[in-house]
Amino acid sequence: MKRLFLTASCAAALMLSAPAYALDGWHLDNATKLGAKTAGFDYIAYDETTKRLFLGHRKDGLQVFDPVSKKIVGVIAGTPEHGGNSAVLMPEFDLGIVNNQDGTITPFKLSTLEAKDIIKLDRPVDTSHYDAATKRIVVNTEAGKDGTDLIVLDVPSLKTAGTIKVATKKAEHAQGDGKGNLYLASRDPAKVYRIDTKAMKVTAEWETPGCLGTTGLAVDAANKRLFLGCRSGEGVKPVLAVMNADTGVIIYKGEIGNGNDGVVYDAKSKRIFASNSSVPNLNVFEQVNADTYKPLDAVETHPPIKVLAYDSKNQKIYSMGMEVGEPSTFTVLGYAKGK
Repeated sequence: MKRLFLTASCAAALMLSAPAYALDGWHLDNATKLGAKTAGFDYIAYDETTKRLFLGHRKDGLQVFDPVSKKIVGVIAGTPEHGGNSAVLMPEFDLGIVNNQDGTITPFKLSTLEAKDIIKLDRPVDTSHYDAATKRIVVNTEAGKDGTDLIVLDVPSLKTAGTIKVATKKAEHAQGDGKGNLYLASRDPAKVYRIDTKAMKVTAEWETPGCLGTTGLAVDAANKRLFLGCRSGEGVKPVLAVMNADTGVIIYKGEIGNGNDGVVYDAKSKRIFASNSSVPNLNVFEQVNADTYKPLDAVETHPPIKVLAYDSKNQKIYSMGMEVGEPSTFTVLGYAKGK
């Protein structure tokens, strides 16, 4: 995914013109620089059972990072050769899946990090999403001329159950509601698709007016709300949009930094987080109730960050980034709440 960077003077001007926030106290808690062979990276995931981060570092492989010792404690075997782009974690089966850029996935045991034989999907893979309600994985693959074929795998067998045709050329983040509905963000066109993962069909598709380049997505299942990270374009500002998960109606929009690539919702603290690669910053919103939201923090991030992982028990946010023009300075960042 492309990222845009501003000069220091432009970034400062934008920050000065931004609305004043009632600080929630989110701040950079630690930053760990790691060696890197290449500049390419994408998704990050956190496993609360093993307390480890999984870094999709592509040609460096799916790296396993311990946020306590702040060290790489392993690389899933074979993933550097296949281009490990992201991980989907399923602790209930002691199972993880690495989504590889070459059109394969690598299963591995979460407890031991032991890799199993790769599974060929015959088309480039971006990421995938686990629906615990139906025990299925939905895989984002490279789009064709008439849209994207999402591949559905049964868990734990990992056998193909079928495909779901979606009319998007840019399938992005997705999350389930715990009832068999998977909500998928689409950047081109800017839409949200509701997918029945058991029936393997699209049951609704909604446009996102005032929300272009819909990328990040998180679900509040209890209140039936979707949180969408929207990029700028065509005179439209980048925003966090809140959508009714039953009707597709957008009920709130709050300005964020541009280049969104990650959104996280924490039901415990009623906080929504949006990571943006250009200003760059991390925006934090409070959910007052299902229909009322207010901005709390806009934390400047350096280096620019993309996606997010969240430790809900300890309320810590993790991300990763790379210095512009310095592909050997790959950094894992941790953010915490407090003054």
